Amino acid sequence: MSNCTVAALRFIGISLAIVLGTMNGSSHAQTRQGTATESPADRMIRQRATQAVIWGMPAVNYDLMRQAFTNAGGNANQIAYWSGLPDWRNQTLSAEVDTITLVVFIDTKKNGPMVLEIPPAMADVSLNGTIMDCWQGALEDVGPAGADQGRGGKYLILPLGYVGAVPRGYIVLPSSYNQNYALLRSLPNSTGKADIARAVAYSQKTRLYPLMRAASPPQTVFIDMLGKPFDAAIPYDLRFFQSLDRMVQAEPWLNRDKAMIDILKSLEIEKNKPFRPSEKIQALLLQGAIDARAWLDTRYEESLLPYYSGKQWVAAVSSEIIETQGNFFEKPNGYLVDARGLAYYYGFTSLKQPIKNQFRLLTFRDSTKHSFNGTKSYHLTVPAQPPVTQFWSLTVYDRTTHTFLRDISRSSRSSQMSDLRKNANGSVDI
Repeated sequence: MSNCTVAALRFIGISLAIVLGTMNGSSHAQTRQGTATESPADRMIRQRATQAVIWGMPAVNYDLMRQAFTNAGGNANQIAYWSGLPDWRNQTLSAEVDTITLVVFIDTKKNGPMVLEIPPAMADVSLNGTIMDCWQGALEDVGPAGADQGRGGKYLILPLGYVGAVPRGYIVLPSSYNQNYALLRSLPNSTGKADIARAVAYSQKTRLYPLMRAASPPQTVFIDMLGKPFDAAIPYDLRFFQSLDRMVQAEPWLNRDKAMIDILKSLEIEKNKPFRPSEKIQALLLQGAIDARAWLDTRYEESLLPYYSGKQWVAAVSSEIIETQGNFFEKPNGYLVDARGLAYYYGFTSLKQPIKNQFRLLTFRDSTKHSFNGTKSYHLTVPAQPPVTQFWSLTVYDRTTHTFLRDISRSSRSSQMSDLRKNANGSVDI
């Protein structure tokens, strides 16, 4: 187990996250080698590699989930789901333990416009989540807090530049990319077997099919990931650039990103050309990735604002991301590359309307302002009647990877758990 942790508290919502770190305060073992002998050209390559990591983080974040699904036997236009509450084998960034999760992989390149059909919410179960493009840009939220307002709906994801007819009755979502995905969550009433089974059954009312087959939709393919490895942790080595190259080859260049074309070309990532960097370039890419990780690690903590005066809890995303994630991270006079890289270094998914869906608090330190240490025990009290509309949960993450601690028996406690012990005044000690 890592010696360093993070914890998050989520209220739907609130979510608390505790992040465990290493004993010396560093969250990663790799360190950059000395650069005294680097030539100016080599130094430029390394620096450009660092910028490429920060810029490409959201797309690589998506691609790693897509590759994990492929490794599990999944394919485009299919749905990964967990038929129970996930365990540590779900190595997505800042994953949740307390909901039935669906990751819907949507590709419009082959089949054209795709329909994602969300079932109507029921009195005791519903789907919540967001449909995004492969750069984590939110297209629309779904469910009671989304565009269908819990009535259910047919969301139509259109390819870039689509000019065909759009029939009535759809919630139309134009996308700038071929690849898109949705993160959907079905919330069980409790962790009891019957409630979980009901939430799973309800989630499988979701449908995904091409618009051209809407008159007689084919059966949606669900791939059960429960108990299977689903490793989407970010690798800060050559694999990062291999993933980035896959995305460059598969997706169009948007005008806002064209300044990166020459930068990536110097790293031997170029559209319609194989990525075969020399050993020298590979070494510089590795050093650039290590530099990027060190910067992200330091800057992430600095970018989060304290939520309570004198306490260690912070809002889990920066105010810039809250402000812009519903608008593809753009402002009238800005495009938030750094803030976006920081956000997807830690987690994944966006929200079109972030305040409506869930709220997450995060802490890296205990009440004495020391980083959490995985060799020690900690005590946290959740007060009675916290301000939640559905439930609260506390989740522990590895500070190095921002995923569940590997081989751990339990990563979370929540108000949904039937065996949760409450104090006489309604508070809970964890």
